Amino acid sequence: MGTEKVSKINQLLQSQPKGIVLLASWLTKKGYSPDLQKRYRKSNWLQSIGTGAMIRTGDEVNYEGALHSLQQQDDSSIHPGGKTALSLLGKSHYLEFSAKRITLFGRKGENLPVWFKKYDWGIEFNHYQSGFLPGDIGLTNIERKSFTLQVSGAARALMECLYVVPKHQDLYECYELMEGLNNLRPKEVQKLLKACTSVKVKRLFLFLADKAEHAWLKHINLDQIDLGKGKRSIIAGGVYIPKYQITVNKELGLNDE
Repeated sequence: MGTEKVSKINQLLQSQPKGIVLLASWLTKKGYSPDLQKRYRKSNWLQSIGTGAMIRTGDEVNYEGALHSLQQQDDSSIHPGGKTALSLLGKSHYLEFSAKRITLFGRKGENLPVWFKKYDWGIEFNHYQSGFLPGDIGLTNIERKSFTLQVSGAARALMECLYVVPKHQDLYECYELMEGLNNLRPKEVQKLLKACTSVKVKRLFLFLADKAEHAWLKHINLDQIDLGKGKRSIIAGGVYIPKYQITVNKELGLNDE
């Protein structure tokens, strides 16, 4: 390989953090043609992990590095959410959490690429596509050794948990998670609740915060939040909470009107 091409691959590797995936489409946009990428693989600079995705040879990459690349190189909305985000933020340490299964959320209609789904990351994942919350609010960045990763902030993560209640998430566990969120920022919560299009999520979120007696709830302006009309039966055979017009787990209805 010529000196110029060696210099170009060195420039690429020095400009990108270790532990991430290099997307072929992104490399092409940066001036690294498909033919040049092929030469880099043949010269053992890069290693393919599936169609359209490469890592530097010898690098160790996990699912977080792959998601970083999707977010930064492909403008993807897919991010760790729900209980996974709460765990990454250190908000669910007192609950059992399996690092072998992660929860991902992203905008409606956006699929995970085939290379991501086929590669063995050592974990299983649930990916939910939804537009019940806008993709640009309630998110935060966490630092890894060489890169940052966008994940749901605590309030958004709990709303994502509630979104998949009761089919994929236990409501009582959501309450246990809510109990630990005593320092949420009212402005952030207000913004999320106003933007949320799921009546179920909004009612459950407010009910659980009320039950947990969080002080920040007093600063939420309910007049600005559309809570819909009519009753919602979340849990079959549960107990009805008149204040929020929802039916929830019997153990959650104790001491409630």
